[in-house]
Amino acid sequence: MKIDSTLSAIVTGGASGLGLASVRALRDAGVKVAIFDLNEADGAKYAAETGATFHKVDIMSEESVLAGFEAARAVQGQERILVHCAMVAGGGKTVGFDKTTGGYKRAPTESFERGMLGIAVASYRMASIAALGMAGAEPLNDDMERGTIILTSSAASQDGQIGQVTYGSGKGAVNSMVLPMARDLMDLGIRVNAILPGTFATPPMLGVKERAPAVFAGLEASVPFPKRLGKPEEFGSLVLELVRNSYFNGQLLRLDGAIRMPPK
Repeated sequence: MKIDSTLSAIVTGGASGLGLASVRALRDAGVKVAIFDLNEADGAKYAAETGATFHKVDIMSEESVLAGFEAARAVQGQERILVHCAMVAGGGKTVGFDKTTGGYKRAPTESFERGMLGIAVASYRMASIAALGMAGAEPLNDDMERGTIILTSSAASQDGQIGQVTYGSGKGAVNSMVLPMARDLMDLGIRVNAILPGTFATPPMLGVKERAPAVFAGLEASVPFPKRLGKPEEFGSLVLELVRNSYFNGQLLRLDGAIRMPPK
């Protein structure tokens, strides 16, 4: 797919971290971008900074997401690129020690359910709504390509650590979604891929650096090479390649410096 100013994109979670890096990469390449995020202050700030538009969207709400797509399309036309980075997750061991009672407790089913809604269901919601819009658009090239969907999974989907049963399960569901969805959409000329980032220098991780520098140093040392956390702009660079290279389809791409996470 040729990347230029004729293309429009929607990036969820675009007000911070990997989403913001994706917004910047796409805008630098000339693509029109709509940021979907709940953080109005940062969303408006980075929209102004990058020349994107901002739309307050709650990925947990079908109504909110549909309204966001409608508003974005009214401004920039049919998106041909979806980069879905936003999520709502949860943590906790399946069964763990309860310091309060001196016994054991389990992670509530409701917490697991919320994580699945915020990761797997939200990913399907975003991808399917984008695909429906792309399906009616004119092909972009001789391959009859109409659009591309990039989901965000995680290395934890394959190397889930202690306390990540909800997160790992949700991201694992995203992985399992990619190939059948790519096959569902193949006759429409819509590609589907997922990026599986390892440990990246996003705001939460940079917070660890400030609070516990020794822990942060250990995280960096755990990466085989290069011995540092991933840079958000490296995620943005891969987003551009997945848009540009039309032969990427139905793929799960780890972006992790060869890290394989231990149990904890």
